[in-house]
Amino acid sequence: MEFYNFLNDYSEGAHPKILDELKNTNYKQQQGYGDDDYCKEAAELIKTEIGNKDADIHFVSGGTQANMLCTSAFLKPYESIIAPKTAHIEIHEAGAIEFAGHKINTVEAHDGKILPAQIQEMVEFHYDEHMVVPRLVFISNTTELGTVYKKSELQEISKMCKKHGLYLYIDGARLGAALTSEQNDLSLKDLNTYADAYYIGGTKNGALIGEAIVINNPALKERFRYNMKQKGALIAKGRIIGIQFKNLFTDGLYYQLAKHANLMAAKMAKGLAEKNIKFFVPSESNQIFPILSKELIGKLEKDFGFYIWTKYDDKSSVVRLVCSWATSEEAVEEFLNKL
Repeated sequence: MEFYNFLNDYSEGAHPKILDELKNTNYKQQQGYGDDDYCKEAAELIKTEIGNKDADIHFVSGGTQANMLCTSAFLKPYESIIAPKTAHIEIHEAGAIEFAGHKINTVEAHDGKILPAQIQEMVEFHYDEHMVVPRLVFISNTTELGTVYKKSELQEISKMCKKHGLYLYIDGARLGAALTSEQNDLSLKDLNTYADAYYIGGTKNGALIGEAIVINNPALKERFRYNMKQKGALIAKGRIIGIQFKNLFTDGLYYQLAKHANLMAAKMAKGLAEKNIKFFVPSESNQIFPILSKELIGKLEKDFGFYIWTKYDDKSSVVRLVCSWATSEEAVEEFLNKL
C-alpha cells in the first residue's frame, strides 16, 4: 500500500454524488451570491432537518471564515468570547478573531469541553468598563479532541448563557461526526433549542468546500449578508456550495458519510486498544488520540501521515489519527498491521 494519510478528514476531494451534480448542472445559468436555485433548495432542506423554518442559512467557504464572520457580526467592539484553551479560534486560526477586534477569554478545557462554572467565573471576573465584556461562549462539537457534548451538558451551558445574557455559538466543523457518534444523544433539532447560532461543516464531511451557517436568534440576523460581503465571504458562484449541501441533506448522505468516518476510527481505536495502546482522551468520534513511543512514531511516519498533538513524557507523544468519509477498512488494517 502507498503512503496513506490519517492527518485530517479533508485530504480527499468530494463524494461522487456531489461531483456528478456539479458536472451535470455546470451549464445551467443561475443567479449569483447565494441567490441561486441550489442554495435556496439546500437552505430549505437544512431548515426542515433542523426543524426551524425561521432560521437564516448562509453558505460560506470554510470554518475559520464562518467563525470570524459570526463573532464579528454578533459582537460589539468591546465584547469578548469565552472559549476553551484548545478551541480552534484560539490555536489554529492565525488570530482571525483578534484581527476582527475581539479578545478571547480562554479557560482550561476538560477533554476539550467547557464547564458552566467556568463561564460563571469568567463573567464575574470582568466587572467594570476597564475590561472587556464577555458576550459569546464558543464551543466545538465535536471538540478539538474528538469528544462530543451530551444533551445535558449543552443544556447546562445554554442555561448559564441565558442567565448572563450571553450568546452560545457552536463550531460545527465536525458536527456530522458528533451527531453520529455512539456517545451522542443530540439531534440537529436540539441545537436550535440551545444555540443562538452554529455552522454545519461540509468541508470535513464529504464536500469539496463549504459550511452552512445557521442563525436562530432573531437579534443576530439583521444584515448579516452585509458583513459577509465586507469580509469577502459573499461568493459570486455560491451555487457551488449550494449544490453540495443540497446533496448532503438529501437521503441522509450527510449522516452516512460521518458515520462511516466514525466507524473506521472505532475500528482503529479497538485495534490499538487490543495492542495495549493507551489514549489521551476517550475515543468518541473520527479523531483518536493514542499515546505512542517516539521510536514507534518514527517508524510509522515512513508509511503514514498523522499529527503529533503534544508531548506526553520524555519517551512518548500523543498523536492524532483522523478517519474520513473515504477512509477504507484496508487502510485501517494496514496501519494496525504495521503497528
